[in-house]
Amino acid sequence: MHNKKLRKELLKQMVTLATAGFGLVAALAWNEAVQAFVNEYINKYLSVGSGIISKFVYAALITAIAVFVTYQLAKFDKDD
Repeated sequence: MHNKKLRKELLKQMVTLATAGFGLVAALAWNEAVQAFVNEYINKYLSVGSGIISKFVYAALITAIAVFVTYQLAKFDKDD
């Protein structure tokens, strides 16, 4: 009986780790996509040498996306 409980807990932890790993990969992919967007569409409107401004634009954009997604997930979780 103890062995079955251990296997179940081990499987649960493996699923949690795999989910976290895929989440990290997805976050890195989005990070790269948003950076490319800022470089392609935002930087050309900023003066040359304004790298710090584009970093703040990037940070603001990421923050807005994170707030939106978190808000939507919280609403979804609240409906259950």
